[in-house]
Amino acid sequence: MVQYNFKKITVVPTGKEFIDIILSRTQRRTPTQVHKGYAISRLRQFYMRKVKFTQQNFHEKLSTIIDDFPRLNDIHPFYGDLLHVLYNKDHYKLALGQINTARNLIGKIAKDYVRLLKYGDSLYRCKSLKVAALGRMCTVIKRVTPSLAYLEQIRQHMARLPSIDPNSRTLLICGYPNVGKSSFVNKITRAEVDVQPYAFTTKSLFVGHTDYKYLRYQVIDTPGILDRPFEDRNIIEMCSITALAHLRAAVLFFLDISGSCGYSIAQQAALFDSIKSLFMNKPLIIVCNKTDLQALEGLSEDDMKLVMEMKSEAMKTLVGQGGEATDGSNVLLTMSTLTEEGVIAVKNAACERLLDQRVEQKMKSKKLNDCLNRFHVAMPKPRDQKERPACIPQAVLEAKAKQAEVDAEKENRKLERDLENENGGAGVYSASLKKRYILAHDEWKEDIIPEILDGHNVANFLDPDILMRLEELEREEGVLQGLEEDDDFEMDGAELTPEEQAALTEIRKKKSLLIQQHRIRKSTAESRPTIPRKFDKDKKFTSERMGRQLSSLGLDPSMAIDRARSKSRGRKRERSTDGVESMDVDGDKQNKKMRLKSRSMSRSRSMSRPPGEVVPGEGFKDSAQKKKAIKIAKSSSKNRNKEARRGEADRVIPTLKPKHLFSGKRSTGKTDRR
Repeated sequence: MVQYNFKKITVVPTGKEFIDIILSRTQRRTPTQVHKGYAISRLRQFYMRKVKFTQQNFHEKLSTIIDDFPRLNDIHPFYGDLLHVLYNKDHYKLALGQINTARNLIGKIAKDYVRLLKYGDSLYRCKSLKVAALGRMCTVIKRVTPSLAYLEQIRQHMARLPSIDPNSRTLLICGYPNVGKSSFVNKITRAEVDVQPYAFTTKSLFVGHTDYKYLRYQVIDTPGILDRPFEDRNIIEMCSITALAHLRAAVLFFLDISGSCGYSIAQQAALFDSIKSLFMNKPLIIVCNKTDLQALEGLSEDDMKLVMEMKSEAMKTLVGQGGEATDGSNVLLTMSTLTEEGVIAVKNAACERLLDQRVEQKMKSKKLNDCLNRFHVAMPKPRDQKERPACIPQAVLEAKAKQAEVDAEKENRKLERDLENENGGAGVYSASLKKRYILAHDEWKEDIIPEILDGHNVANFLDPDILMRLEELEREEGVLQGLEEDDDFEMDGAELTPEEQAALTEIRKKKSLLIQQHRIRKSTAESRPTIPRKFDKDKKFTSERMGRQLSSLGLDPSMAIDRARSKSRGRKRERSTDGVESMDVDGDKQNKKMRLKSRSMSRSRSMSRPPGEVVPGEGFKDSAQKKKAIKIAKSSSKNRNKEARRGEADRVIPTLKPKHLFSGKRSTGKTDRR
């Protein structure tokens, strides 16, 4: 089958883009460095190469455009007429002719200037000739800029055309606008044609595909046609006329018997009479649509007469094609795309009519006689009077009976949907995934599947009485908590003296005040900066103030102050002077040395680790091995540091644009690296 795929046509650049593409390619693909000291033959060759290369690129690009666009005389007449209707083949051929002329002119220009360059006597003369040659080539392209723009528009429009095979089995749907053609296509195919309640919704040809008897059929939805002279029809109507004229297809003429499309049956019958010449040698079916609004039997006598006349015309075309004269039951059909009544019957009848016609044409063709002499059908002759009926083995009969039982069981068994409806519907019924398990015993299906962890069954390590034991533990814990609550000491003041009661009241008052202050500070903690202790001007947090407050309450603050000092993180350390005081007064020098030593020991915060000490995790066996490794590392980096070379510790800034990838020019010389 011939497939016309116009989506593969190369994009046509505009005139300016065309020139930029070719000149930049010439600059990139040819050498760019030349000196006046070169021999004159080398200078001539340099510029001749530029001119020839530019001409070749123009020729290749223009040839691609000319070859990609279809030639109207070489393609199927359907596509030839369709392109003529859409774009006017005179303008189309003229544009391609101008592109061809530009290609020939560029070839002549290159030829002339190459001849002149052969006699160039200086670098300046050769360069001027090269500039003139490229300039004239670009001028030729600028003159065909409108043709290039026109061809690009045609290419974009042709890419949107449907892919129709003129030689395939085709159902063609035609009729007045808004009679239900697109709705029918949407019903029998997977096409999504726009359907609206007004005329001329479909403005171009749409293609869908359907199957009948394991064969693929293409269904073409055509725009609506009005009953008017041929020369008055617009482009949209001419698309339908072109398809009717050139495609070998089964034609379905849609008739709106309800009149809701805005056209009467008389107008639709007049359209049928005006285009019936296009139905010759094609299977024709008249489809009365929208029977849900108006039944065929309920039509008036005049309308019914018109419908019967159309039916008789369709019968004539059937007899004229060599078909048998029938009652016309498969010529006039009724349907409703809204209720889908009769839709499949119309599709099957059209496909059957088309199939019969194609088989009949093949039987009449000369190719059949060439094939028949290759076939031989052997007919067995009886050798006696004994009857030999077909023998079916018993195993086959048993298998067939068993299969019949399985089929009957499948028909009678309840589906999950039925069980769901019986047991409360969706959200209530939960399907069991275990009922289809194939096990030795059916009662095993609902057993709990063991959970295996580290090769052991988890169920073996579970205590069946664990919940009961948990309850007992909770009860014991509750009893213990009750005892602790009873043991909590709450000072009620009954056994205290009046002075102790006053102190207790003061403490509780102070405690509540501190809690309130803490809550206030906590509420504004996020927005309040942290103030170091050394900037505490009010001295709220000193141990002396704490001692005074505790003393005012009648408490001994010594133990609290000692504890606060032992927990403080002061930097000063206590000096041990016990040994100094116990020494004799005469040993002043020794006392002085001890004091200096103790002072230096107190000032030292941390000892730096010696380089040979092994830290766990470094991977060294002992300090000797670590020292050896450090020595080897220093010696290896000595030469590199001396020569100021880059090492692994230096910062690396990678080259974002490597020259070999982004350089656009090639120097003169060999190209062996490619």
